[in-house]
Amino acid sequence: MKAWEKNVRTVVPYVPGEQPNQIGMIKLNTNENPYPPAPGVQEAIKSLDDKKMRLYPDPTADLLVSELADFYHLDKDQIFVGVGSDDVLAMCFLTFFNSERPIFFPDITYSFYDVWADVFRIPYECQPLDENFRIVKEDYYRANGGVIFPNPNAPTGIAQDLSDIEDILQHNQDVVVIVDEAYIDFGGHSALELIDRYENLLVVQTFSKSRSLAGMRIGYAFGNKQLIKYLNDVKYSFNSYTMNYPSLVIGRAALADRAYFEETRNKIIATRERVKKELAGLGFTFGDSMANFLFITHEKVAARELFEALKIKKIYVRYFNKPRIDNYLRVTIGTDEEMDALLAFFRDYLKKKA
Repeated sequence: MKAWEKNVRTVVPYVPGEQPNQIGMIKLNTNENPYPPAPGVQEAIKSLDDKKMRLYPDPTADLLVSELADFYHLDKDQIFVGVGSDDVLAMCFLTFFNSERPIFFPDITYSFYDVWADVFRIPYECQPLDENFRIVKEDYYRANGGVIFPNPNAPTGIAQDLSDIEDILQHNQDVVVIVDEAYIDFGGHSALELIDRYENLLVVQTFSKSRSLAGMRIGYAFGNKQLIKYLNDVKYSFNSYTMNYPSLVIGRAALADRAYFEETRNKIIATRERVKKELAGLGFTFGDSMANFLFITHEKVAARELFEALKIKKIYVRYFNKPRIDNYLRVTIGTDEEMDALLAFFRDYLKKKA
């Protein structure tokens, strides 16, 4: 090791899903929405003022924050926005997890959590999910430096009851509890209604999934006004202009079309429920996912084998080579046509293996 390398901060980085770009491929590996953004988004893009491109964007992101406040019936100072929920969550780690005690999150969960903990030198402990991939709420009763978990969880898709979330909050009133709701629009019960009762609760959501805007990187958090102030103080000290002008305009347009939002998310939910029945008939097992993906395993064929066979056919799903989940595939819910192609592949492949 060279002398200067001794002072380099090194971590094991988060590994995102593949982003292939092939003609005729079916991409079901990164939980993107298969449908285009709301029609008003195209109009918003066309209306962008090129004169504003040379100016710094509004550091308060008021254009988007105001629309979010109206949509969710909150005060503007209860909302924080960032460059995707990853940016928002990273700011939360940096702002709120500064105790010498370890923060708690599940052992099977969003794999960025331990990366951020390592980057920011935050001690952490992973609490094991039970045999059904559910959080054991009693594991979060011990003293800690903060709690974070997704609901529905990733990559399992399992949603915790709101009563369980409230129980965790009641046992952790001296630390910040973050509920990561990237997939909440597809099922489960949002913890948003609890923010007025628990001043230490932050709820984080995103436009990447249910609003078809993963490419725009828009995330946001809801919470007590003091929590939001602390987040903004850190953001302004880190990077005042996190939300760019096009994202502000496009995000507002996406929120404005409530009917389209309901239509597309209901399509995905309907497809998910249909595909669950089809997969069960083919010998797959999985939890009752409330997200826009399924976490599946087969009784006879290894997940890695299916993963590699699917890639040959240009069908991309996500495989995690990790303890407890290395025989599962995470499959994003695509269009009905894409899911029918996936099911046809499984029928043919499993028939040949019989």
